[in-house]
Amino acid sequence: MDGSPPQPMSPHSGSNTQDPPGRVPRRVDSITDLIGNTPLVRLGRIERECPGVELWAKAEYCNPGGSVKDRAALRIIEDARARGDIKPGMRLIDSTSGNTGVAYAMVGATFGIPITLVMPENVSAPRKQVTTAYGVEIIYSSPFEGSDGAIRLAHKLVEEHPDRYYYPDQYSNPSNPLAHYHGTGVEIWEQTGGRITHFVTGIGTSGTVMGTSRRLHEYSTSVRCIGIQPDDAMHGLEGMKHLPSSIVPKIYDENVLDDTIWMTTEDGWDMAERLAEEEGLFVGHSSGGNVAGALAIARELSKRGQSGVIVTILCDRGDRYFAPMKWEKDYVW
Repeated sequence: MDGSPPQPMSPHSGSNTQDPPGRVPRRVDSITDLIGNTPLVRLGRIERECPGVELWAKAEYCNPGGSVKDRAALRIIEDARARGDIKPGMRLIDSTSGNTGVAYAMVGATFGIPITLVMPENVSAPRKQVTTAYGVEIIYSSPFEGSDGAIRLAHKLVEEHPDRYYYPDQYSNPSNPLAHYHGTGVEIWEQTGGRITHFVTGIGTSGTVMGTSRRLHEYSTSVRCIGIQPDDAMHGLEGMKHLPSSIVPKIYDENVLDDTIWMTTEDGWDMAERLAEEEGLFVGHSSGGNVAGALAIARELSKRGQSGVIVTILCDRGDRYFAPMKWEKDYVW
């Protein structure tokens, strides 16, 4: 023995490896303390078709509520509590297509705030069941009006019952992009060592793309920030907005972005399948659209003989779009 400390083995070098020194799981006081600081995963197989370009994806499904929306929900509720906006006896109400609802439900349960969610009746069954498990009240809007119908119904309910509801309105609330300005953007810059050249992600409420892009542009004006929109009003990329046919979120500012990519539903779904089969990443279709957009940029850079470090967002897991067995307290075999 030469007296030198043992070196940690590669995680791929065997099944009897020891944990590297100093790696102790975090101990936290609340589940909300686990929101943020998500991993950045390299898409090594997919990037092979674009020599010279690195493709990275931020695994936002690692948030405790299972999606990128945990960040915005936490910041929105924390800021509202700090201002005293949520009075005793009031319920927080907001419109959502699913993920923000789960996030509100989790954070609301943590702080003891009752939650009412307005969502289209045709959102996926898992989202309905998960939010219900947290004890929230769900009010369904027309399945034919999408997220805009939920927004209109939420406005109507608040106007009719102003003393019952606190309405943060995630589409207009500056706390939404601020969650990413102070969180996601900082993390991406640090995780890439400031090497990022492109950030690309889909537009829904626009909080993620607005807040992250503003922060990255402050770090370096050479970072190109690109938004992704579905190419058709009748699309199947749940969570994304086709802005020409939708109510444009007040927090959205097209001047923050350097470009926009128009994504087909088929390309988003196909890439979600590729991510599962080639990278072991089982994610939703909006995540597939995000990676498809990042790959399109990577191909163009590689074609021109340019290098790049492209980062996108994996919004949630694919099992959120399944129709699982119903969770019943009394199950009859």
